[in-house]
Amino acid sequence: MTRVVLAGGGLANSLIAWRLAALRPDVELCVVERGPTLGGNHTWSFHGTDLPEGTRAWIAPLVAHSWDAQVVRFPAFERRLDTSYHSITAERLHAVVGAALAGRLRPGAEIAEVRPDAVRLAGGERLAGDLVIDGRGAPPLGGFDVRWQKFVGLELDTAAPHGMAVPVLMDATVEQHDGYRFVYVLPLGPRRLLVEDTYYSDTPEIARATLRARALAWAQSAGLEVAGIVREEAGALPIVLGGDIAAYWRGLDGGAPPSGIRAMLFHHTTGYSLPEAAALAEAVAALPELTSARVAALVRGRSLRRWREQRFFRLLNRMMFEAAEPGERYRTLQHFYRMPGPLVGRFYAGRLRGLDALRVLTGRPPVPVGRALRCMARSARGADGRGTQPVPRGGGA
Repeated sequence: MTRVVLAGGGLANSLIAWRLAALRPDVELCVVERGPTLGGNHTWSFHGTDLPEGTRAWIAPLVAHSWDAQVVRFPAFERRLDTSYHSITAERLHAVVGAALAGRLRPGAEIAEVRPDAVRLAGGERLAGDLVIDGRGAPPLGGFDVRWQKFVGLELDTAAPHGMAVPVLMDATVEQHDGYRFVYVLPLGPRRLLVEDTYYSDTPEIARATLRARALAWAQSAGLEVAGIVREEAGALPIVLGGDIAAYWRGLDGGAPPSGIRAMLFHHTTGYSLPEAAALAEAVAALPELTSARVAALVRGRSLRRWREQRFFRLLNRMMFEAAEPGERYRTLQHFYRMPGPLVGRFYAGRLRGLDALRVLTGRPPVPVGRALRCMARSARGADGRGTQPVPRGGGA
């Protein structure tokens, strides 16, 4: 029987474990997680158009909340997009995947070392595996030019029904601070909201008290009386402008294959990671041979391919962070959200078609023309392949 050890119980490894438990009776599985539960304290969302129909079917038991539309608000306009939107909570992830794993989950276990043939725990115990996958969060980012999407989210109880039927993905009508600021809102129940104060920022540092106060101020400005704070979450997701992906993978040679964000498998502009995590789980479970060497080749190939396919997103990021003044960064997304609905869906799915990028770049530019041309020239010269600026440390989710 093949022995598989998954280091870390975040989203990517949880989905891999769940697929293996469902489809591979030939696998002896162990998931090692430092925390008490899978998924930590997070919420993951995706658009209905982000996933193929077959993937949506097996993901469905994990979905805690679904809506049939979404709204964005910018200083110039408000728009409703009739595309479904779905969220997975860490609580639901642990309930469903944890039950499927039964005795194959090791919570509260501190990991001292991850190797391609074993995980060693802090107490000295060695868990050997034919396949070991390292899913312990954010990657080492020294070879990349990154900025950050950071947030503090408050799950609020309201004293009266809030009346919101669909999520507000971006309310950018708020006062701008620390780069591009917007408020993200999920209506979780008639008197329950998740309100996230969010920033596309140059640094990963989170002033939690300030962001918490701004989230509560947004609720007050929306006419809501907050009866209580149920839960708080925070994170800083890497937003990639460029880097040397080949050098990154050379640095991983001989180690355990990574998963999730650690494998650089996420949307480089939005930070969304669930579609990539689901696709990787399907690919791993379908392999006839589950060894660290075979999975490392699979993950490396996917990561390099998705890096090439996301080149336009990194150009858009440079437009936002390098061509626009911090207080004007919102204009890049405001311009994008004027695009046709199907193009917006392909953007979020990370699957733009041939002329989509040209359409996004046409019309009145949302940033100064000279700066925009310099960003495009930099991309044409190949600067996208190698980071040139110091990378701030910390953060990651």
